[in-house]
Amino acid sequence: MLFNSPVYIFFFLPVVLLVYFFFNQRHLVKLGKYWLLTASLFFYGFWNPFYIPLLAGSIGVNFTFGLLLGRPAQRGRIRRILLCVGIMLNILLLGYFKYADFFLTTVTAHPVRSYDLLHLALPLAISFFTLQQVAYLVDSYYQRTREGNFLNYSLFVTFFPQLIAGPIVRHGEMMPQFARLRTVLPNYRNLALGLLIFFIGLFKKVVIADTFAVWATQGFDQMTVLNFGNAWVTSLSYSIQLYFDFSGYTDMAIGSACMLNINLPPNFNSPYKAFNIQEFWRRWHITLSRWLYDYLYVPLSCQSESAKLRENIPHHNQRTSCRAVQAVFIVFVLYGVWHGASWTFFIWGLLHGAASIVHRFWQKRKTPLPRWSAWLLTFGFVNASWVFFRALSLDDALKVYRGMIGASGFGMPDAFPAISLTLVFTVLLVVVFAPNSMELKERFRPNLVWTLFIATVIAVSLANLNRVTEFLYLRF
Repeated sequence: MLFNSPVYIFFFLPVVLLVYFFFNQRHLVKLGKYWLLTASLFFYGFWNPFYIPLLAGSIGVNFTFGLLLGRPAQRGRIRRILLCVGIMLNILLLGYFKYADFFLTTVTAHPVRSYDLLHLALPLAISFFTLQQVAYLVDSYYQRTREGNFLNYSLFVTFFPQLIAGPIVRHGEMMPQFARLRTVLPNYRNLALGLLIFFIGLFKKVVIADTFAVWATQGFDQMTVLNFGNAWVTSLSYSIQLYFDFSGYTDMAIGSACMLNINLPPNFNSPYKAFNIQEFWRRWHITLSRWLYDYLYVPLSCQSESAKLRENIPHHNQRTSCRAVQAVFIVFVLYGVWHGASWTFFIWGLLHGAASIVHRFWQKRKTPLPRWSAWLLTFGFVNASWVFFRALSLDDALKVYRGMIGASGFGMPDAFPAISLTLVFTVLLVVVFAPNSMELKERFRPNLVWTLFIATVIAVSLANLNRVTEFLYLRF
C-alpha cells in the first residue's frame, strides 16, 4: 500500500483515524494502541505478508536486548557485550538481505571462484527499522531511554506513517506523545494541518516528481547517446524527481501522523537552497544525517559527550583533525552503500565524502565564496553526483557525463518536449525561492484563504491520481 494509492487515501487512513479516536474517546486508550499496531502491521504486510514475521522477530529480539541494557545494575562489561551483540545481529540481518548477492557477485567476478546468487528479495523498510532499533539499543545502553512495555515498543517501530521510509525517529521523541491526553483525542486543527501537508506531498509526487520521472527514465535507461542538451535535461530532471519524490513522501508521512496528533521530525529543509555541501547535508534527509552523526561520526571521531547533542553532519567549528576527516570519509562511504549494494552508490558516497573534506579545509582558509557562486558550485556538484545515484551501471553514468560535457555532441534537448527546459528552470526557481512545506505548516491559519488553498491542492492532486507509482526511497 502506497501513500499515493486510492486505497490508502480513501479507505485505510480514514478507517484508521475513525477507529483510533473512537476507542480513545471511550477511554480505551490501550485498545487504541493495539488498533494502531494492527493497522501498521497490515500496512506493512500489504506488500508481502511473508515479511511480517521478520519484522516481528526483529522487534522481539531488540526489545529483549533493550530490557537487558536498561538495567543500571548490570555490570559494565556485560552491558557492552550485550550492546555489541545486539548491534551485530541487526547488521547481520540487514547485510544478509541487502548485500549478500552483491558480495557473491563481486566474488564471482574472480576467475577462480564462482558462487550461485541467492536472489534475495529486499524486505520492505529493513534499512529504516534496523537503524531505528540500533539507535534504541545505544540509547538504552546510555540510559537515555527505557521501555518495559512490549506494546509501546512495537508501536514505536511499526507506526505506519514513518515505518516504510522514515523519518527515522527515536523512542524518546515518539512514545511520550502517545501518552498525552491531547494526542489521544481528536484535534480538528491537526486534522486540517495534516490534510494540508499530506496533499502538498501528494501534489509533489503525482504532479511534479512523476512528470520529471518520465524524462529521467528516458535519458538514463532508454537513450544510448545523449547530446549536451539531452544530458542536462536528463540529470536535472532526476534531481527534481528525487527531491519532490522523497520530500513528497516525507510530507505525506508527517501529514498522516499529524492527523493522529503525532509530530514526526522534519526530514527536509529546502536542501537545494544550500550554499555549501555541509549545509546541504544539514537540510537533506535530516533524520538520517542526525543518526549518522550521533551514532557513527561521534564514536569514530572521539568527539566529546557534549558534541553528541549536536545534529547532522559535522559543523565547521569542529577541529579538522586527521581522525575527524577519516570519520567523515567513512560516514559518507557507508551513507552511500546504505542506499544500495552497488558500485554506483559506493562512488556517490566517495564523492560526497571527498567534497565534505575539501569543504572543511576550505573553511580553514576563511575566504568565503560569493553567495551566488557558492550556491551554483554546491547545486552543480549535487546535481552531477546524483548521476551515480540514479545510474543502473557505471556505463550509464558515463553516458550521461559524456553528454553533460559535450563529448557526444552539442545541441538542444531534441529528445524531450520543447517545454522541458522551461519547466526544469521554472521548477528550480520554485525550489530555491518558494517556501517549503514545513514553512507553510508554521504559517497555517484555519481561515477561508487556507481552506481554499487546501481545497485547490487536494483537487489538483486527486485529478492527477491516474496512476500509482512507487516512491524512490522504498527501494532502499
